[in-house]
Amino acid sequence: MKVAPLHRAFEAYPQIESKILHTGQHYDFQMSDIFFTQLGMPEPHFHLGVGGGSHTYQKANVMLKFEEVLQEEKPDLVLVVGDVNATVACSLVAVKMGIPVAHVEAGLRSGDRTMPEEINRIVTDGISDFLFVTEHSGLINLAKENVPDEKVFFVGNVMIDSLVHFREKAMQTTVLEDLQLQSKGYVLMTMHRPHNVDSEEGLKSIIQIIKYATAHKEVVFAIHPRTANNAKKLGLYEELEQIKGLQLIGPQGYLEFLKLMDHAALIITDSGGIQEETTYLQVPCMTFRDTTERPITVELGTNFLMSDLNPETVKVQMEKILAGEAKQGVIPPFWDGKAAIRIAEVLLEKFS
Repeated sequence: MKVAPLHRAFEAYPQIESKILHTGQHYDFQMSDIFFTQLGMPEPHFHLGVGGGSHTYQKANVMLKFEEVLQEEKPDLVLVVGDVNATVACSLVAVKMGIPVAHVEAGLRSGDRTMPEEINRIVTDGISDFLFVTEHSGLINLAKENVPDEKVFFVGNVMIDSLVHFREKAMQTTVLEDLQLQSKGYVLMTMHRPHNVDSEEGLKSIIQIIKYATAHKEVVFAIHPRTANNAKKLGLYEELEQIKGLQLIGPQGYLEFLKLMDHAALIITDSGGIQEETTYLQVPCMTFRDTTERPITVELGTNFLMSDLNPETVKVQMEKILAGEAKQGVIPPFWDGKAAIRIAEVLLEKFS
């Protein structure tokens, strides 16, 4: 979702030769390949095929394989997005080889260094030459870390570029009809972060929250493979399946999930990106995190940050939202579908 608008923007300029590399960190078809198809992206020019494994395993294998690509290609710039293991791994290899790095979605900080993504963000920003920022907090964070102003560019959010570009196409999907859902008649849910889904206590709290929600609306739970596997290992999956008013569905394509978000009465999640998308869509969102690296979604948007999975606390907030007491958010600055164009213009100017 972040690379697709950049690819479109770069294609508009004959001066830019852009090649896409897929590390293979996200290797499930529903969570990777289908996105290339739906977002109109070409086959990646390079596919490292790294697959799963520990954080260290993934980073090490990406670095070894990416080095070979750079030795062959000798690019003028390596552009990385987000905060996954591949982001920091590719950045480290490029910098060691003297190749400039551009980081899209720079400057985000949760303040929680127990999150692997936080370490990835800090390291990548510390060694990047071009830091493209999505929200005002990113400017403040990078200034605190003494990143020179000339490296930092406030361009907006490429995730929103994809949402704006594909929103109409998403509305043409039949996912609501397929799941027999009515617009604003359901709560949409995702949960995948280890803090929430790797323990019996966390999963039992999620089950109780679902039971509270189904008392008011149907619940659609797009269950992540990690969450499903943990629930099965701990003997809780059958209890999930038996909850009346709950639909368990697998990971969705980008277009289908966008439509599900757009028509939901409420979204319950622990995802980073969904906080941003719901803010643009003006859909209430409850995010189960102690902190968020995207504070603009709480300050200006429709996001409520829930510090724990306490079902009773969640019940009170959820009932307020479903009763129509959700806050009215606004769309943050530069979340207008043109962030990738701004990025292309900056790079053209710097490399001209």
